[in-house]
Amino acid sequence: MPTPKIASKRPTVIDLDPGTYYWCTCGESKNQPYCDGAHQGTAFQPQEFTLQEKKKVALCNCKATGKGPFCDGAHTKL
Repeated sequence: MPTPKIASKRPTVIDLDPGTYYWCTCGESKNQPYCDGAHQGTAFQPQEFTLQEKKKVALCNCKATGKGPFCDGAHTKL
């Protein structure tokens, strides 16, 4: 698997409403941390995630998390 681009070494902390979202896994999206289709033609695919209720989340931007799309602190080791 190719290595994704590090979009940022800090997560995006945000309150999200219930719904389905698509997290960028390639790091190339101009709409981080969400997919904008920049992965087209690569081995990467966005990761779909759904929230059932409004929730504050920390979405990974370094793309090294083991718990995608959520930050697990992996950026502190880069």
